[in-house]
Amino acid sequence: MKISAYEAKVGNLIELDGSLWKILRKTHVKPGKGGAFVQLEIKDVSAGTKRNDRFRSEDKLEKAHVDFRTMQFLYSENDLYTFMDTESYEQIELTVDDLGDRIDYLIPDLEVQINLYNSTPIGVELPDSVVLEIIETDAAIKGQTAAGGSKPAILETGIRVNVPTFINAGDSVRVNTDAGTYIERAN
Repeated sequence: MKISAYEAKVGNLIELDGSLWKILRKTHVKPGKGGAFVQLEIKDVSAGTKRNDRFRSEDKLEKAHVDFRTMQFLYSENDLYTFMDTESYEQIELTVDDLGDRIDYLIPDLEVQINLYNSTPIGVELPDSVVLEIIETDAAIKGQTAAGGSKPAILETGIRVNVPTFINAGDSVRVNTDAGTYIERAN
């Protein structure tokens, strides 16, 4: 599908020079002389290289067709993480490199969205928050209140977050997957 450079949005995936690129930043420039143009900062999805390209506002860009599939995390073995399509029950394996820091939030049965380009996984989107159990933290001291600050805690996936002082080992907490921060105690 073709879109004009003016219609392109940050986060869009475009096909350019035989590669898949993600738009990181867009600036629309209208100089005093000459025609308006769009400056795009783009990143090659597979190679990770970045570049800045300038397009006339009316230039056409090829928007990449990306499929989104809801998949359930099943298990990890060595450095492979296995996911199952919730509709077709087809399984795929992703590596630590494919997932990056998202592995800190993966627990069995968690549903995620896997983005596919030409049937190849190019990204994983987590839910906004996940519930994880606290494995280790300092014990609460009598007299401390909810407003009494925070303390470090290690969660079941190995990630460290700061939690309120009244939270104990064995409690479950909701964690923001974007910021990696405590949200609330979970029931």
